[in-house]
Amino acid sequence: MPELPEVEVTRQSFASRILGAHVLSLRMGKPLRWPLGCDPGRLEGATVGPVLRRGKYLWVPLSLAGIAAENPPEGLLVHLGMSGALTFAKSLGPSGPHDHFELDTTAGLLRLTDPRRFGAVVWGASMASGLPARLLASLGLEPFDEAMTGAYLHQRLKGRKVSIKQALLAGDIVVGAGNIYACEALFMAGIDPRLAAGLVSRPRCDRLVLAVQEVLRQALAMGGSSLRDFKDAYGSQGHFQLSTRVYGREGEPCRTCATPVRRLVQGQRSTFFCPVCQKK
Repeated sequence: MPELPEVEVTRQSFASRILGAHVLSLRMGKPLRWPLGCDPGRLEGATVGPVLRRGKYLWVPLSLAGIAAENPPEGLLVHLGMSGALTFAKSLGPSGPHDHFELDTTAGLLRLTDPRRFGAVVWGASMASGLPARLLASLGLEPFDEAMTGAYLHQRLKGRKVSIKQALLAGDIVVGAGNIYACEALFMAGIDPRLAAGLVSRPRCDRLVLAVQEVLRQALAMGGSSLRDFKDAYGSQGHFQLSTRVYGREGEPCRTCATPVRRLVQGQRSTFFCPVCQKK
């Protein structure tokens, strides 16, 4: 599943190129997770504003003629689902059976390809109203938000009996720490992924916040992770998966102490860790 680094890399790969373009048409293919929520024709002629990211969602603002500038523009909230990818180019050729959304603009065509159809494109009068607001309401802090501190994390973890790995994946405390990045951050912070979230001390929370931020910075710099078929809007793959310290390395020597990396399943997700470097 594309996580925060992959979604942010995707945003960066087309946001500046589509900014200011005018919508020529919008086409929806087979049904996605939710219906679009408006008549596609009403968006024709709209001007594309600065594309934003919130968690793993992208917001494509669309300003219609006659709408006062001080009012927040309506737009499209896009989620890539389990296997979706956005492509943007002047010409993409005919759409295929897995192409379920196309926004044709004066700058090029933005296309969502999603073989499993777990992705979504929904219209909203703004990010703060309708279905977009409901989908975004439960998201935690952005990892680089100045409020994302060890004190905040420690307070939010109090009383939680689930493992710290599962608490990170939940997304209601911090967004962006997907499976790969949670494994890597916990290794960097020296925390056993099985430790109950409520037992993580304040000093360890300080280390974990810094580790999450550092891992995500590295992932962004390397274009995200392409475990299967992730590509950005240019068609480029990410390379973070080639430098992981524990993720995907079951049985291989830890890069720090040479102990074989272990794998276990938590919440139906594979967790990789070093039993020596990561303490309960």
